[in-house]
Amino acid sequence: MTTHASTTTPLSAGANQTPLHTAGQWLVRHSGRFGLVVLLLGIWQALCSAGWANPALLPSPAAVADTLWHLLREGDLQRHVEASAARVLQGFAIAAAAALALGIAMGAYRRLDGFVDLLIQILKPVPPIAWIPLAILWFGIDEGAKIFIIALGAFFPILVSSVDAVRQTDGRFVELARVLELPRGLFIRRIMLPGSLPQIMSGLRLGLAMAWMCVVAAELIAASRGVGFLIMDGRAMSQADLVVAGMALMGVLGKLTDDLLRHAEQRLVRWRPQFEAL
Repeated sequence: MTTHASTTTPLSAGANQTPLHTAGQWLVRHSGRFGLVVLLLGIWQALCSAGWANPALLPSPAAVADTLWHLLREGDLQRHVEASAARVLQGFAIAAAAALALGIAMGAYRRLDGFVDLLIQILKPVPPIAWIPLAILWFGIDEGAKIFIIALGAFFPILVSSVDAVRQTDGRFVELARVLELPRGLFIRRIMLPGSLPQIMSGLRLGLAMAWMCVVAAELIAASRGVGFLIMDGRAMSQADLVVAGMALMGVLGKLTDDLLRHAEQRLVRWRPQFEAL
């Protein structure tokens, strides 16, 4: 008599997981990251509830959340976020394109570096907000002036990181390229750029953070919408909850865009050995 073995295969571990269960697993994995934030929010709320903080100067997290909910319900939140995000992304894209091109060229060609470096060192310490009067004269009070201020703020971190990244190319590869008499263009494309990519990506992330920091200054220029405008509007009306809500929005938007850039970095430099923290 022939016996037939059961051909039933067990369900995979994740086949019958519900979205709620998946979300719970995600929260458990990331609980350490949110623990400090939750703790600080709890202390902040407790101080406000106990009357130890003046709500006109430091609103409670509950008041800030209520303000954000009101903005969302009225449709203003999306309008302000879209305006600031569009300005930041445009300014960052312009800054990245210009800074990467100039930075790689300065790192690769010493004569160009000697010609441009002094001007860069003079302009770099000037804060973007100091350029607002000239930006208005050059571009008017439309979007061009705002994008210029944001691009200027993001430009220098990307430029400095790009120059340093190119200059720190492994000397053994440079010597090998000389021995093989590689053309300069081929050397830059195949050796210099891949080797400097990790530091270039770090510079891009710094530039993106600066772009978000500069959006408040940029939206001083006759803006009628945007997260920076929201913060300044709250200051003008002495609404601390609106100011803090705008700051919270800025932080969340900056974190989300940085995560996108970090994900791109991980995909582009997968070959780089990762340091595992203790």
